[in-house]
Amino acid sequence: MSDGDPREEIARLEEQIEALAESAERCRKIILFSKAAIAVGGLLMVAVVLAPVRLDPTILIVAIAAVIGGIVGLGSNARTLQQTAAAMRSAEAQRGELIDEIALRTVEPAPTA
Repeated sequence: MSDGDPREEIARLEEQIEALAESAERCRKIILFSKAAIAVGGLLMVAVVLAPVRLDPTILIVAIAAVIGGIVGLGSNARTLQQTAAAMRSAEAQRGELIDEIALRTVEPAPTA
């Protein structure tokens, strides 16, 4: 933590948390797309094997590429999502500590006449 104004540090941490949340959302979208690519590639391979689709090497290569690409995208972004979530938890904990350090005062209600 810095020796500066805790309010500035809290604002910086909130911006960081927001950026990390956007990154996590991008990872979730890529993970979803990767799962879809794996499913489509798998279905194409099954279709080629069961022969309702004529045995075309191009279709088989596309299917294999979709499955492999989906697996790579899924694994990479799942790990990135884990790291992003850990960074968010850390930033939120730091923000909480800074908020606790600030000497907040209780505002008394105005006396009624």
